[in-house]
Amino acid sequence: MFELEETVMGIIINAGQSRSLCYEALRQAKQGHFTEADDLLRQATAAANAAHAVQTRLIEADQGEGKIPVTLVLVHAQDHLMTSMLARELVTELIDLYRLRAA
Repeated sequence: MFELEETVMGIIINAGQSRSLCYEALRQAKQGHFTEADDLLRQATAAANAAHAVQTRLIEADQGEGKIPVTLVLVHAQDHLMTSMLARELVTELIDLYRLRAA
C-alpha cells in the first residue's frame, strides 16, 4: 500500500503551496501586474491539482470501507486542502475586481 503519513503530507505541502501562490497572485494584481498574477494562479491550480490527486488516491484506497484510519494529520490535511480551494476561489474573484478597476 503506502505510508499514510507521508502521503498525507503531499496534501498539506501542495495545498499550502497553492494557497501561498494565490496570495502572491493577489499581491501582484493589486500592483497591476496581471500577467504575473495569472501565471501565479496557474501555478496555484497545478499545486491544488497535485493535492487533490493525493486525496483521490486516499479515497480510492479507502473504498468507503474505513480502510484508511482518520488521524489528526489527515484531518489537518483536509483542512489545508479546503482552505486553499476557498482561497483560490476568492482570490480569483478579487483579481477580477482589480482588473475591472484597472480598465
